[in-house]
Amino acid sequence: MSERLPILRIGENLLVSIQVDLDDQTVLNLQDDLAEQVVKQGARGVVIDITAAEIVDSFVGRMLSTIASICRLLDAETVVVGMRPAVAITLVELGLSLGGVRTALNLERGLAILSERSSARVAGR
Repeated sequence: MSERLPILRIGENLLVSIQVDLDDQTVLNLQDDLAEQVVKQGARGVVIDITAAEIVDSFVGRMLSTIASICRLLDAETVVVGMRPAVAITLVELGLSLGGVRTALNLERGLAILSERSSARVAGR
C-alpha cells in the first residue's frame, strides 16, 4: 500500500522525513507532491531525510536523483540527509552516483548547505 509522505515547510525550504519503507508508488507520489509543493510554496530548497531508511534500492536511488533534477528545474536545491553507511555502500555497489544530489550527514548540515546557497544567491554569487 502506498503512502503520502508529509512535506513540512521550514522557512524557504521543504522537509520530507521518510519514516517508512519506500515502495515504488510512494516514491512516485513523493515526486509529484514535492514538485507541486515547491511551486506552491515558492521553496528554494528541499531536504529529504532518509535516516530511518534501512534499504534504498536502485529504483528509489534513481528516483531521488530524478526528484533532485525536477526540483532544480523549479529553482530549488535538494539535499539528502541521514544516509546510513550500509545504504551508501549499496548505492555504490549498484553503480548509482546520485548525480546532482547534494548529501549531508544530518538535518543540521543539510539545512546549513541550503542556507549557504541562499546567502550566495542573495550576494549574487
